[in-house]
Amino acid sequence: MIQVNYQDSRPIYQQVHDGFRRQILAGVLRPGDQLPSVRELSTRLAVNPNTVQRAYRELEQEGCVYSVRGKGSFVADASDAARAHQAELLGRFDSLVQELQALGVTPEQLRQRLEGGTT
Repeated sequence: MIQVNYQDSRPIYQQVHDGFRRQILAGVLRPGDQLPSVRELSTRLAVNPNTVQRAYRELEQEGCVYSVRGKGSFVADASDAARAHQAELLGRFDSLVQELQALGVTPEQLRQRLEGGTT
């Protein structure tokens, strides 16, 4: 079950999003499993329904879940979710590499870091 930590610096929608994504990638939630309705989960967590809706929308944009009008949200194929997560991480990696290179880090230093050495 998803839990919200009000001491966490992340927004609540992000905590809900991350909680479901972890469960999907770990196989706790399997393809085809239905997520709680927005109303049900917002009541359970005592949060605004818009908060839950935002988390669900982001999960859908990432390919982790899909929506069926009038039925709810369901877990997508795990391999799709893993591919979407991998694409997201690689995009963040590319941005970091560009920033590091702008700061003068050489491709050789990056290669050493990737191979387990430090620069």
